[in-house]
Amino acid sequence: MKPIVLLFFVVSAFSVQACTVSREVSASKQALNSSARSVIGTSLVGAQGKTAADQDKIDETAARLCGASVWSQSECLRHEQGSAL
Repeated sequence: MKPIVLLFFVVSAFSVQACTVSREVSASKQALNSSARSVIGTSLVGAQGKTAADQDKIDETAARLCGASVWSQSECLRHEQGSAL
């Protein structure tokens, strides 16, 4: 067998093996809560929207949701337009 053919088969075997092996990821409730908390943050806690500071907290949370693509572009735009009033 020619060296180039052998090399082709070896590279192909490694490529197939690399594409089919994946590690398990924890999807426990605690892991999901931790991920959501890191995306959303805790700024919204206690905000009622009655003051400018409350509105800032709401806007910060909305910005995080938009930045993480949790909300669609139209939802982000709707929040932006609503908070500008």
